[in-house]
Amino acid sequence: MKALVVKQFGALDSLVIEELPAPQAGDGEVLVDIRAASVNFPDLLVIQGKYQFLPSLPFSPGKECAGVIKACGPNVAHLKPGDRVLVQIEYGAYAQQVATKAVNCHVIPDAMSYTGAAAMGLTYMTAHFALVERAHIKPGETVLVTGAAGGVGSATVQVAKALGATVLAAVSSKDKAAAAKASGADHIIDTSVANLRDALRDQVHAAVGKRGVDVVVENVGGDVFDACVRALAWSGRLIVVGFASGRVPEIKAGVILVKNISVIGMQFANYRDREPAKCLAAREQLFDLYNAGKLKPQVMAMFPLERYMEALALMRDRKVIGKVVLTTG
Repeated sequence: MKALVVKQFGALDSLVIEELPAPQAGDGEVLVDIRAASVNFPDLLVIQGKYQFLPSLPFSPGKECAGVIKACGPNVAHLKPGDRVLVQIEYGAYAQQVATKAVNCHVIPDAMSYTGAAAMGLTYMTAHFALVERAHIKPGETVLVTGAAGGVGSATVQVAKALGATVLAAVSSKDKAAAAKASGADHIIDTSVANLRDALRDQVHAAVGKRGVDVVVENVGGDVFDACVRALAWSGRLIVVGFASGRVPEIKAGVILVKNISVIGMQFANYRDREPAKCLAAREQLFDLYNAGKLKPQVMAMFPLERYMEALALMRDRKVIGKVVLTTG
């Protein structure tokens, strides 16, 4: 099989496509013929050697894919060859085949394409767990989503809206604002303005009142994070998802105390590995929302695996609106 391989951590031009032996499904595993794999920001960090979890070299990157089960190993009861599945893994999706734990595979709806399934993987699970598991969102609450035109951001806008929230989308350009509106955002917050520290809060207050927002799902870090803290309502919840800007922010404990706010981390891989049953329930709810027409993954571009450099460069240069997908079949 063909696979994109990282032989040494570093720049994107260090990657190579190689012909590798086909994997075998072990106990409790399935072998999947991959049709599409989604590109995520953490993939860049893994390739560069900057992510919190790094595989042993050499390896194939990619945290999610969609395809068809080719074979099942021993002790696999709920899946069979021919099933169309979405696969959530730590690495290995940028290839033509992968052997993985059956518990991390989810049968996809008949009407969903492989491309759409791949685009509904990590980002939508992150959005669901951020909003439901970590923020305990309630219908009628207000949710501010940063980086709202990206993968996690657009998914969070859609899921929050589907769960009955009023959604504020923080973006940095008119194109991204249009994408956030298309995802269902009720209000646009412009993060390209001067004096963001005050301007973001002013925009939030103009949109939903001076109480501020109940929940922030924060993907950007840096100055955006700092400004979002000031826009939180009393007893609000700030869910930390990522730091796309590159600066990991800090917050003073006194601010947490005075505003009575909660600052909560969200890292999906922990749930995938520790609580697969909870992941299955979340995935079923997401597919139900998709079938009801309330979720629609936004795929900006598709590239064959051989054009991985173009796909990854879009993510590196922060030009992705929605999702970028690699196709392998």
